[in-house]
Amino acid sequence: MSRGHPRTRERPQTLHQYSHGHVTEQHDILVRMSPRSTVHELTITLLGVEPLVWRRVQVPSGVTLSRVHGDIQAVMGWSNSHLHQFEIGGIRYGSPDPDYVPVFGDPVHDERKPRLGSLAQKGDRFIYEYDFGDSWEHEIVVEQILPAGPGSATSRCLEGARSCPPEDVGGWPGYADFLDAMSDPEHPDHDERREWIGGHWDPEFFNLDGANEALRMSASGRFR
Repeated sequence: MSRGHPRTRERPQTLHQYSHGHVTEQHDILVRMSPRSTVHELTITLLGVEPLVWRRVQVPSGVTLSRVHGDIQAVMGWSNSHLHQFEIGGIRYGSPDPDYVPVFGDPVHDERKPRLGSLAQKGDRFIYEYDFGDSWEHEIVVEQILPAGPGSATSRCLEGARSCPPEDVGGWPGYADFLDAMSDPEHPDHDERREWIGGHWDPEFFNLDGANEALRMSASGRFR
């Protein structure tokens, strides 16, 4: 049953507001279950874009953050062609460069080691940033932790809305300009933008079956 987006929640708007993240206490018996026997239900919302671009997914609790990265790329519709990072509880996770030692800030921890179930509990929120140029920040909220059922070894999308922006469009300000140009045939940039995107663009498009097919491809290793 579709529940829609949790609009009533107060949502911080930047990655830096998550630098002192929390781990919510959870007294339910699920916290004592093995992560391999549960699934995390997550709501993923692209920040800075209105109307909201979002997805609700169920992900096995025992997967690594590297797998979560692949699932986000797949279900949102990104192409995995830029750098990314998670920020959870003030710690950054990603694909660290072994030859690079940061002069400022904390190092990036290897996302292939920690598992989702060990880092995030029900009610927790964290940030996934994709493309440090366009800086697409996604807020991820752990809505529920549920017992795993048949077929739960593969992530699945439950619902969502709207297409993610085109790659390299210039972040949310560039996307707003892009939509203005595409919606107005008289706009001076309309023809150029239409040629750049390859024709028609529907910002309202979302296909649930397509999102789940992309998740199956992610599980096979396409994005990891």
